[in-house]
Amino acid sequence: MKSLNFYSAVYHANLLNRKKVCTIRLGDKTDKYRDGDVVLVTYGDRFKPRRELFRAVLDLVEVKRLADLSERDIRGENPDMRTTEDVVSFLEKIYERTIHPSEPATVIYFSEITK
Repeated sequence: MKSLNFYSAVYHANLLNRKKVCTIRLGDKTDKYRDGDVVLVTYGDRFKPRRELFRAVLDLVEVKRLADLSERDIRGENPDMRTTEDVVSFLEKIYERTIHPSEPATVIYFSEITK
């Protein structure tokens, strides 16, 4: 089973309370993630134990420039973000490099699978 892992502590609370409904990943990830895929949503740093949070279905996987993100995309990534600049600034911290709004990103919407 594929996983959708989150590293940042910022994500943890939003994942647990289900306020995070999408993730924005730099680059084209459509070779890895596709609409309808079932994934294991996990939390934790690379090369360390990760915590299984829930299973989810990928509702929508699309590639667009960061500058073209919708308000829905931005709020789905983090309810506290409002602008593309907020997203770029946040991603620069995650990826530890300068990021430009013209860069492509994959927007992945997901829904928890409940029993």
